[in-house]
Amino acid sequence: MKQLILNADDFGMTRGINEAIVRAYQEGILTSTTLMANGLAFEDAVQRAGSNPRLGVGCHLVLVGGKSVAPADEIASLADSEGRLPKSLATLVARISCGLIRLKHIEKEFLAQIKKIRDAGIEPTHLDTHKHTHAHPGVMEALGKVAHSTGIARVRKPFESLRDSWNTTRGLNGGFARQLAAAAAARTVTPLFQAVCKKYGLRAPDRFLGLATTGYLGPVPLHHMIDSLSEGSTEIMLHPGLADDDLAKSGSRLQMGRQLELEGLLNLELKRSLDQQGIQLISFRELN
Repeated sequence: MKQLILNADDFGMTRGINEAIVRAYQEGILTSTTLMANGLAFEDAVQRAGSNPRLGVGCHLVLVGGKSVAPADEIASLADSEGRLPKSLATLVARISCGLIRLKHIEKEFLAQIKKIRDAGIEPTHLDTHKHTHAHPGVMEALGKVAHSTGIARVRKPFESLRDSWNTTRGLNGGFARQLAAAAAARTVTPLFQAVCKKYGLRAPDRFLGLATTGYLGPVPLHHMIDSLSEGSTEIMLHPGLADDDLAKSGSRLQMGRQLELEGLLNLELKRSLDQQGIQLISFRELN
């Protein structure tokens, strides 16, 4: 059987992203999303999630960008005195690699973000990370510990095979060298991820797609991706949103690409194709 999770990242970043995610769920094929506890539109996302209880909502753990949820003085190696997290992935990775960020502080921030979501009445279906920070071995271990201690047994496997990365970008207009390189670098720690999952009793979909094509999954490439699905479970990562003023102010590198991915998720032909192929749409709640 082919099972498919279509997950939208960045729920809670802006109201326009929240609106697009809920519309993609109600009118399209989206099955899952992940909520940013430090997002500027967190309360709006919580309200929308409450009105759509079958939408799977996980926790999009954030270590890059915005303010921390834990008090700044309790995670001093991770956030500055005003609670600001590192501005970029490169800065975060460099500081962790140099021993300047304590993994205990990462764990504390993760726990605070999960608690905030639970206190809002949402039980997370799974965990993933903004900018795929848990591809770093130290963050991966911290996530494993936190997932185990909080009883959240499902996580994203943020690794896309070389064949999938190449096949999904062929024929698309855009420069994918940087994204292909990032996907290749992340794959090197796949064995470690498998070991962490075994150590902490975590489950992840068999296959992960959408890393190299982030921001490009309109109707046609998304259709091609779905046609390539193999037996077992697959997560396709998406970033739908409305390209409005709030998004422009957010500093996100994904702007019109979010609108394109919303169009893909709302495509009626795609919906019919899933039915014809007998592909089962699930969220992380139903995984395994």
